[in-house]
Amino acid sequence: YLTLEQTGLLASAVEQSENKMLRFIVLFLIFTGARKREALDARWQDIDWDKRSWRIPKTKSGKIRHIPLSVGALQLLATLRDLSLPPGTVSDALQTEWARRHIFANPKTGLPYVSFFYSWDAARKRAGLPDLRVHDLRHSFASYLVNAGRSLYEVQELLGHADIKTTSRYAHLSRERL
Repeated sequence: YLTLEQTGLLASAVEQSENKMLRFIVLFLIFTGARKREALDARWQDIDWDKRSWRIPKTKSGKIRHIPLSVGALQLLATLRDLSLPPGTVSDALQTEWARRHIFANPKTGLPYVSFFYSWDAARKRAGLPDLRVHDLRHSFASYLVNAGRSLYEVQELLGHADIKTTSRYAHLSRERL
């Protein structure tokens, strides 16, 4: 999992990417612990701003899952919303059409990314983390929570794991915490 220093290096590296959506995708994965495909398939209509929650209608387990959104995740989404929603949008039809859009749409196609490997690969190498996988961000999320004092049960719920054994493989305690 990523240390705080490595997280900073990665954040800086994705900021420099030619793929302008990469920084949003990577930070969202770190903020939520979501699976890559869950994030890429997310739509604006799945965000409940009032409840500060993200509804994932299609998960690996086939069950609907709700993820509480941190202040950082909400700020990231608000920034993306402001970039993607046409200024002065007032018509209900346009608002409804926009809500169906993918949050992390490829600007060239308007569709969710199938892959962002090349921009990810360049960013992780630039950060000095050539072996870091996108899925490792999920491990980092779990580890940050456990090291902040959250229980494995809480982390299990957030990650959507059916078995606590899976969660225990994700959550790594730091030496300082021990």
